[in-house]
Parts: sequence; structure tokens; C-alpha cells
Amino acid sequence: MARRPGPGRAPAWALLALPLAALVAAPLLAVLAAAAVPSGAAWRHIAGTTLPEMLANSALLALGVGAIAASIGTLAAWLVTACRFPGRRVLEVALLLPMAMPAYVCGYAYTWLLDVAGPVQTALRAATGLRWGGYWFPEIRSLPGAAMMLGLVLYPYVYLLCRNAFQQQSLGLIEAARTLGQSLTGCFFRLALPMARPAIAGGVALALMETLADFGTVQHFGVRTFTTGLYEAWFGLGDRGAASQLAACLMGLVALLLAFEHLSRGGRRFHPTTARQQGLRPVPLRGWWAAAALIACALPVALGFLVPAGTLLVLMLQVGDPLAPDRFLPFARNSLLLAGLAALLAVALAAFLAWAARLHPGGPQRAALRVAGLGYAIPGSVIAVGTLVPLGLFDNALDGWMRARFGLSTGLLLSGGIAALVFAYLVRFLAVALSAVEAGLARLRPSLREAARILGTGPAGAVLRVELPLARGSLLTAGLLVFVDTMKELPATLIIRPFDFDTLAVRVHNLAADERLAEASTAALLIVAAGLLPVLALTRALRKA
Repeated sequence: MARRPGPGRAPAWALLALPLAALVAAPLLAVLAAAAVPSGAAWRHIAGTTLPEMLANSALLALGVGAIAASIGTLAAWLVTACRFPGRRVLEVALLLPMAMPAYVCGYAYTWLLDVAGPVQTALRAATGLRWGGYWFPEIRSLPGAAMMLGLVLYPYVYLLCRNAFQQQSLGLIEAARTLGQSLTGCFFRLALPMARPAIAGGVALALMETLADFGTVQHFGVRTFTTGLYEAWFGLGDRGAASQLAACLMGLVALLLAFEHLSRGGRRFHPTTARQQGLRPVPLRGWWAAAALIACALPVALGFLVPAGTLLVLMLQVGDPLAPDRFLPFARNSLLLAGLAALLAVALAAFLAWAARLHPGGPQRAALRVAGLGYAIPGSVIAVGTLVPLGLFDNALDGWMRARFGLSTGLLLSGGIAALVFAYLVRFLAVALSAVEAGLARLRPSLREAARILGTGPAGAVLRVELPLARGSLLTAGLLVFVDTMKELPATLIIRPFDFDTLAVRVHNLAADERLAEASTAALLIVAAGLLPVLALTRALRKA
């Protein structure tokens, strides 16, 4: 009989995990290296004129989005977990729908609705007889408007984590508080909310990272942030050094955000002291309380998904994209090609890194997982700069060498094709694939693989024949998440894409930049439809749970 395998040195293939992860993290190091170069005239101009405005707007935008996402997500999670009211079963999954709506698409829809020439203000003037300027109406193209758009589509991050935290809280603690005279509202503010603080902080941190990475919304609303400044430095001023230094500043903001979230916990414990606990039982609400809970949960769904999606659908049916189908299909084809390649590579690399750490849980393999997951915390515009700077230097050096030796020009082999764009997507979204794959592998018992080894199967055979089929669902989920995130990604695509290679996201951005919002509805709806796929998968998982 075959001997039971024991621990030993990691083979050569497992040791490749750290170099591969370092390759994925190379754009971040390239940004820091380029930012260390002495600043030029462009950077001095930016630092003396627009940098304070970028910093102030980024900070205010983050504060606004954090407040909106935290309040909506936390309240909705508590209501659907601790209360029973009409429509609760539908709303507990419908609250996830705004995840399918990119913030810039939501902003385009609301701009068309609420702008001066939009249907809302037009109807208001027709009903009152007032002229423009004779009445007050909130300005949608402003920093508060951008914060509202981002908060409406990013609150599901807080909702998901808080809902899970509330479900895991002990019923005994809540009942003890009720016995001592606390109302359900008092239990929420004095007991459930403090215990859910890590979940709230984690969800807000994710929302703020997406806020700092946003480009389409803030540009369309005229809010100057680090992402818009980086784009202007790259294309407007043509200064890669200034763009790298702005990217380094943006990385510093993200690092400060993550450090603050970690230090805010202060080593305190937020988990129950006993493992014997029963989950919360929803309390029935009646009358005005039930109506208030229904409105509080339905309003974010309506504002974050139903209104913008319905607006886009009406615009598509009335106007739509003016291009003929044969000229419009290349945008969809390019998006599907890039998203498919990025998803395939991300799942393959995530599976390799996760199984390397699972089979040989040593220092290099664990370090590889941490290094490979850095990209998701970095905005796409930063990764784009970190990708193009080293690849551009390599292409120029190779072209110069070939011209000197053979009189031939190689052109932009790496930085001028889709390879650079796919690599940037891989850096940006590998962490998403890793989280899904690791979550799936964590549910597999090591005894299954050990049993296969005892029966004479080698390590590779045990993985391929036993664990891989069982983890197939997690791999598909990882690929789906990366696919949809790639379809929505805008800043990295705008900066890296080859000439005359536009995607659906770029098509929407270009039309919106020309104020042709009605014509952008077709491509925008296709992006939203693709975003519904992971939401439906997540909804199914929640229903099973």
C-alpha cells in the first residue's frame, strides 16, 4: 500500500508562485520608481495650481460616498435581517441590483433626467410657468451629485458584509437587551451596530477604493480628482513623469485608507464570546413601521437601479446608438474578447497560486498570495501608468537597438497592442479571482486529497481528479466576476487601449463626453446586462444560504 504523504520541501513549480506574483505587482513598483525621478515643469505646475483642488475634492468625495454607502447599507441590512415586513424577501436580494450598474452609467442617466434641458426640469417649468434661473433646483453636475451617484451603486458592499455580520450575531444577546428594556431601535444602536463595526469598516473601505478609482463619473460631473488629473497629465500635458507622481499620490491615499481602517479597530474584539448561539429571528412590523421599513429598503433599489436602467431602456427604444449593427458589433466583440482573455488568465493564475499555497503552505507561497492581491486596492489609472511606463521603455529600447543593428523598426510590440491592456486587467482584478478560488478551496477537506494519495494517486492527479471537479463552481464564479469587472473598467482601457480599438465602456464614455447621452444608452445597457450575471449568481447563493 502507498505511504501517506508527509510534509516536505516545495517542488520547483510551487516556488514559481512568488515570481509570478511579483510580475503581477511590477506595475506598482514601476509607478513608485518613476515617481522617484526628479519632478519637471509639468509636475511643478500641477503642484502649484490644481493639486490642492484634487486632494480636497478626492477627500470630500470619499467622505460623502462613505457616509451614503454606510448609512444605506447598514440600515437596509438591519431591516431585512432583524425585521419582517411586506416585500422583505424580495428586497433582501433586490438590494444587490445596483452592483450591476457602473457609477458612470448611473451618472449619465441622471444627468439626462435632471439637467437643465432634461425632462424633469422641463416639466417643472411647464407646470409652474417659471423660466430657468427663476427657481432653485439641485445641480446634478457637482461634487455632491457625484457622491450621490457613487454612493447609490456602491452601498451593496456595506450591505453584504453587514447582513452577514447581523445574521451571525447571537439571539441571546439581543433578547437579553430586550429583557433589560431596550427597544429594537436601541438594540440596533447600542449592541448590533457596535458589533458590526468591522463589517461596516470593511464595506466602506471597498466603496472608497472604488471611489478613488472612478474616472467616468467625476469627469462627466466636472469634479477634478486625482484620476482626472492623471488622465490630463498623460494625454493633455504628455508628461509621463507627472502622471507617475500623481499615480504615486493616489496610491498613497489608498494606503492611508487601508491603514486607517486597520488601526480604527484598535485590537478590540467584535465576536460573540460563545459558539453556542442562535441567529436573529425577525421581529414582525406593522402599520407605519412596516411602511417605513419598506420605503427605506425599496428607495435605494429604485434610485440605484430601476430609475437609471429604466431611463436607459426608454432612451434606447426612442433613440439608441446611431451606428448600424455591423459597425456597432465591433465594440461588443472587443469587450467580450478582452473580458474573456482577462477572466481566463486570472482564473488560471489564481488557481495556480491558491493550490500552490494549499499543497505547500510555506512562506513563499503565502507571500505570493498577498503580493498578487495588491492590485485590487490600486485604481485602474495607476495600474495603466505602471504598465505603460516600463513596457514603453522596453519597446523604445528594442526599437532603437533593431534600427542600429539591422535598420528595422519593431514599433510598439508590447505597449501598442492588447497584451498590455489584458495584463493591466490581470493586475487589477486578480485579487477578485483569488478571493473566489480561495473561498472555494477552503470548503474542501484535506482528507479527500489525502485519501487519493493513499490510494496511489500523485499530487497532480489528486488535484485534477478530486479537488478540481469539486472547486469547479468557485472557478466559474471567479471567472464571471473578473469578466464583468473587465467589461465595466474604464480608466485603464482609455489609457492603454490601442488606436481604433474601442470597447463598450469607451463607446459610452465618448458619446457622453459629446453630450450624446441618448445615443450612449445602447452600449450602457449592454454593460448593465453583463453586470447582472454575478448579481444573479450571488442572489442564488444567498437564497441557498
